[in-house]
Amino acid sequence: MKTYLAVAALAVLSATALPACAQQKLVPAQSEIAFSSKQMGVPVDGKFKKFDAQVAFDPKKPETSKIAFTIDLASVSIGSSETEAEVAKPDWFNTKNFPQATFQSSGVKATGPGKFEVAGTLAIKGASQKVVVPVVVAQAGGTTTATGAFGIKRLDFKIGDGDWKDTSMVANEVQVKFKLSLTGVGPL
Repeated sequence: MKTYLAVAALAVLSATALPACAQQKLVPAQSEIAFSSKQMGVPVDGKFKKFDAQVAFDPKKPETSKIAFTIDLASVSIGSSETEAEVAKPDWFNTKNFPQATFQSSGVKATGPGKFEVAGTLAIKGASQKVVVPVVVAQAGGTTTATGAFGIKRLDFKIGDGDWKDTSMVANEVQVKFKLSLTGVGPL
């Protein structure tokens, strides 16, 4: 009987917690995930056209927040269809075997008014790395905008294998930038 009551209590708590989380939605048309790297010293910028986020963010209790992303790696846009076809190949993103990159938060903490750090695991091409992402959150009307940037090393994720491991051709450092517009987030 105690087990049944515990399960029933968890079900009730879960049911009452879900509506607040379910109301938080990504606004894709106002959001962007982009990156910048260098090839032979020349900046190369790109972005991903398809991604999704599952967000349960409470600005008043950030430690209870959960944030997850999925990015469709085949949706990369670099400005050249030839280059985009190349990065889908096994030496780069290997989109046939690894169609998505993911991020799953493990902790969120406030660092100042409208400023947060989101710790979590970034997984690309079968490799995972812990990252800490500084995020600035602003609100206007019913929209919450989260912006930030962080660096990764592409070789940590096996991006640019084979002949492309040479970092004099393609830099190892990649800057990831994002702007995410969300609805349904409580006031800061």
